[in-house]
Amino acid sequence: MPEKDPHRHTIGHMLIPSVTYPSCVDCFISLRSKRGFTLIELMVVVAIAGILAAVAYPSFMSQVRSSRRADAVAAITAVQQAQERWRANNATYTDSLASLNAQGLQTTTSGTTTTYFSPNRLYTITVTTSTTGNANRTGYTVTATAASGTSQAADSGCTVMAVVVNNGTPTPSQPNCWRQ
Repeated sequence: MPEKDPHRHTIGHMLIPSVTYPSCVDCFISLRSKRGFTLIELMVVVAIAGILAAVAYPSFMSQVRSSRRADAVAAITAVQQAQERWRANNATYTDSLASLNAQGLQTTTSGTTTTYFSPNRLYTITVTTSTTGNANRTGYTVTATAASGTSQAADSGCTVMAVVVNNGTPTPSQPNCWRQ
């Protein structure tokens, strides 16, 4: 009787060759490279991206708000310069932004209210004078208030920035808001 080949089987008189299958690891790797990513792998990547975004976005917005404070600083500086030009020609400071408009500031007047906006319209600017009696205005306060509806309105602790000028000496409020 002939020796049996372990790779051949017979069914009746027909010889059927055996098929050898690769090991499970080889099968997994070859199928894996053809299929792409599994849903679980994709969801893990999405979850990691979501966590990174949740951590990074508030920090990003904080930095954006901090950099936009320069808009308030520019507006306050423009009012200070206009006040000093006004004072060079007058005996006192003025609390009228309309008067400062003649010195080059852009203002918006609605009825009897005159408002100055920062260059990017992120802040509204107001001026009040310090009075000793009615005629002696030796100082003033310039206030920049974050405009509602802008991201600056959510700038915690720095929605209102002000400079108090007394006898020509400026003193900023909220020192942390003025850092660059």
